[in-house]
Amino acid sequence: MNPTHYEPGVHQISLDAVDPDALRVVGNLQKAGHVAYIVGGGVRDLLLKRQPKDYDISTSAKPEEIKALFRSHCLLIGRRFRLAHVRCGKKILEVSTFRAGNNESDQLIFRDNEWGTPEQDVLRRDFTVNGLFYDPSTELVIDYVGGFSDLKKNYLRTIGQPFLRFKQDPVRMIRLIKFQARFGFEVDPEARVALAECRLEIMKSSQARILEEILRMLESGSSAPFIRLMNESGFLEHLMPALSNFLDLPEGSDVFSYLQEVDSRAQEEILDRSILLSCLIFPFLQHQLKIHYLDRGKTPHLGEIQQETHDVILDLFKPFFLIPRKLKMKIASLLTSQYRMTPFEKRAGRRPRIPRDPEFPLALEFLNIRNCLEPGLTHIWESWEQAYQSFHKRVSPRRHPHE
Repeated sequence: MNPTHYEPGVHQISLDAVDPDALRVVGNLQKAGHVAYIVGGGVRDLLLKRQPKDYDISTSAKPEEIKALFRSHCLLIGRRFRLAHVRCGKKILEVSTFRAGNNESDQLIFRDNEWGTPEQDVLRRDFTVNGLFYDPSTELVIDYVGGFSDLKKNYLRTIGQPFLRFKQDPVRMIRLIKFQARFGFEVDPEARVALAECRLEIMKSSQARILEEILRMLESGSSAPFIRLMNESGFLEHLMPALSNFLDLPEGSDVFSYLQEVDSRAQEEILDRSILLSCLIFPFLQHQLKIHYLDRGKTPHLGEIQQETHDVILDLFKPFFLIPRKLKMKIASLLTSQYRMTPFEKRAGRRPRIPRDPEFPLALEFLNIRNCLEPGLTHIWESWEQAYQSFHKRVSPRRHPHE
């Protein structure tokens, strides 16, 4: 298969727009005699005139050769998919070796470490818009699969037969929904049918990989349309049935209000993942407390709220996801603290008392999000914020005058 090459005047990617560390890593690989390109989402985003969140690099160099070239700045990771992480200051660039394999099989891929050519590597990728190479040394975009024209048409098409590709790696279905939510691409009809018919295959995937895709989408600025599409396409019904059922209730619209609020902040800040997941959980927790306590004329105390919070986290993420214990504890602390700051029983003249909880700043940040959705909370949020600032000044170690 002969690729199409697009000159700078056609693709209009400026070298100045490309991350200098990515250019340096590609340049070092090429100077060492290897073929190396920027690939995937970084190229797609550059063509869309968006700032790439990360850059992936593909090369003919084997993982051990990458390690030898970058030495202490390189860490080899993965068994299923062996690749290199090259550290550039605080940044990590992912460098993978060109892959080959059987693209006609419908068997789930457990290992993907058969080395190949650039053409074979592209044919292993998910969608045509992610199958483009960019060579900084020649400033050419190299296209084996028609991804350049698909990108110009805002068209999302799988590389290869979608039924087979989704069965080989079901996470590709989540990625399809992800790109639909982020870019509003039109989905190829064959891929749309395959998405519906193969959705149960998602239960064969790694829960860690899918959780990471969901967390990245919560950070992306497109979390509201993503969760909506996940629910409409039936994936939440299998992955998070309790959340799917809740979203179908009138109260479920509150989840999208929270997601839209964090989406509006995504360009300025990346919120802690415990806060982002709490946007999915908090409206459901409010609903459960109402059913189990308030509708029965009871007022839950903090201990009961804490237990209800743990139960809700388990209910929402079962049967598929296993939330890391540290993250789960942060979420539970953050959410329980909401009822310390905005208790069901209001007491006149009660002053804010800041708990010695390392997660309390996250709780305060979440209260700020609630305040944006419920302006009636402004005075409460301001009083807690002022109390926290005063507390922080008291407990912070005093600096030497010359520091």
